[in-house]
Amino acid sequence: MPLFFQNRELDRFRSTAEVLDKYPHLQENAKAFHSKPRVDVDPKCLLYVQQREFAATTPADNCVSIIGSDDATTCHLVVLRHTGSGAVCLAHCDGSSTWSEVQLIMKAVTSLTNVCNEGRFELHIVGGFNDDAKTSHKLSLNILAAFQKQEEDIHLETCCITEMNDVVDKGIHRPIVYGIGVNVKTGEVFPASFPHKGPAEELRSARTFTGGEMTDIYDSSHGLVKIGPCRWSPDPEIALWLSQSDATILKYLSTSPLAEPPHFVQHMKSTIQFLLSHPNSDSLFPGGQPQLYHRTESGTWARLVQS
Repeated sequence: MPLFFQNRELDRFRSTAEVLDKYPHLQENAKAFHSKPRVDVDPKCLLYVQQREFAATTPADNCVSIIGSDDATTCHLVVLRHTGSGAVCLAHCDGSSTWSEVQLIMKAVTSLTNVCNEGRFELHIVGGFNDDAKTSHKLSLNILAAFQKQEEDIHLETCCITEMNDVVDKGIHRPIVYGIGVNVKTGEVFPASFPHKGPAEELRSARTFTGGEMTDIYDSSHGLVKIGPCRWSPDPEIALWLSQSDATILKYLSTSPLAEPPHFVQHMKSTIQFLLSHPNSDSLFPGGQPQLYHRTESGTWARLVQS
């Protein structure tokens, strides 16, 4: 079934420039979105989603008020919500397997919507910029195309992508919006940043760094963050990265070296150091069981010790 914007069916696109030409209202929609003030989200109400992760829940969730993600340069952040059930999913997509990832997003929301007959699916896509390699452009088109091929009618509410999310700063293109949050109770989507990216930030980054696929990190029925079990093998050669310059790390470990946030290099080094400290992933998952985290009374995520 088709993708709609302001109740008009959207055609298939060959380029993001064509999207702008045919639908100038999308540009106005993007400007309205990135002009909203950026919110620094309190970790006590947050479920943070890292690259190649997604999470879904409903307004009945007492553990999570905001789902969010940031540090997206060429990556895109996707929010799908059903207005009838209020079920909502946020995913951080990097283009590794867009078609199957969109299927996972659709399934996450439909499975929480169940018997709800009223309402519609609303889609928000934010991310990318006018990068030289056109990585953002390809991902924008692939995500739009994947949603256009779904069986359900989907209404595009926010489309702040690639050229529509681009600013030139001192001659360098970079994204205007790097992160977003979605209010689980109201469905509001807004620009956001996240000082806290846990739980298990380094473990989750290591999973992605070693090639982990898109994964669901949240069990909304029990209010638990679920990580792994992950699989990687010892690779002592990655220690070489720790002695490289910041410029070298940016050049070879980023899809957009000039547009990364300031903490990118330190984040990469922390991830590599974690992998060197845990060369075999099996030790992190006793009995092959995932790591589980629950929300404490103080609002933090704490590891649940399994008997």
